[in-house]
Amino acid sequence: MNTDVIERKARSTAADTRLGIADGDIHPTVRSVKDLAPFMEARWLEHIETYGLRPRHGFQKGPAYPKGQPGAHRVDAWPKDGSTPGSDLALMRSQLLDACNIEFGVLNTINPNAGSLQNLELGTALARALNDWQIAHWTIRESRLKGSIVVAYEDGPAAAAEIERHAGDANFVQVLLMSRASEPLGQRRYWPIFAAAERTGRPVGIHAFGYGGFPITGSGWPSFYIEEVSGHAQNCQSVLTSLVFEGVFERFPKLKVVLVESGFGWVPSLCWRLDKLWAKQRSELPHLKRLPSETVKSQVWFTTQPMEEPERRKHLTDIIDWIGWDRLMFATDYPHWDFDNPAEALPIRISEAQRRQLFRDNARAVYGV
Repeated sequence: MNTDVIERKARSTAADTRLGIADGDIHPTVRSVKDLAPFMEARWLEHIETYGLRPRHGFQKGPAYPKGQPGAHRVDAWPKDGSTPGSDLALMRSQLLDACNIEFGVLNTINPNAGSLQNLELGTALARALNDWQIAHWTIRESRLKGSIVVAYEDGPAAAAEIERHAGDANFVQVLLMSRASEPLGQRRYWPIFAAAERTGRPVGIHAFGYGGFPITGSGWPSFYIEEVSGHAQNCQSVLTSLVFEGVFERFPKLKVVLVESGFGWVPSLCWRLDKLWAKQRSELPHLKRLPSETVKSQVWFTTQPMEEPERRKHLTDIIDWIGWDRLMFATDYPHWDFDNPAEALPIRISEAQRRQLFRDNARAVYGV
């Protein structure tokens, strides 16, 4: 039970003062693959109709752990025509952009997931189509929204080519990867992606989830969905460890990485452990010139949703103080069931300067908006 209670009405929130909000994680979704028909070759549409989209996944059909609500969606986010939540721009405007005073929102298209497909050519074609679809259906119709470049990240050169295709395209603000790839993302097979992102000035957003072909644990599939969803924070810790120790940040010193929907309460303790181990075993990593924690604090950002809420609220302040108030960006995760409203998301008192950083200015700085 939390005993450190804050009276909501006594707090000044972003929404109370009508501060324009930057939302770092909004999920658009196609109603069906037919939405992509204008942007895909007929051969790929026929392939999908005949064989389906086969991700690196140990099950024949559907998610490993079906959720109470299909796709983890809010019950009120279903459009009246019965199409998928996240597919209706008018409803998104009403429920999110207007209601929460969102002045800048980042679209993260994670379903369908082009990077998780077993067929790499199909993944590349799907990524290209999803990017063109984002422009046609979202960003040119709503100036407050910007896209993330979807890539088939298991094919580094093809992914890099897709990033280059959108170099200088104002419709996009970052490159999108998923945390559960077939190998830890620091591996050199993914370096062409980071090189292209750095070259074109794009941050790389790494969103939790995806299909890498393996269970979330190191020893098999867990019994319950709660284990699966809790394990994604551990997966993101592994991703960050890989990026640091494999030397990605040393090799690409201008690269910005944003961990999306990964939590952030684990960041200080992980960095302490990495610093300790690096101090004792640094001879194995001659390419690393800085403490791991220094690297993280200079090249990595995090989104707020989902936010850990410790028993003592002050501990949340301590965590953010350590990470840095310039490293955290607000996110709603619309239209999912664990959506965070900016008026209620932060259970601590913060200064006006910190509020502007977290709810708007950090995202503006990271994405150059």
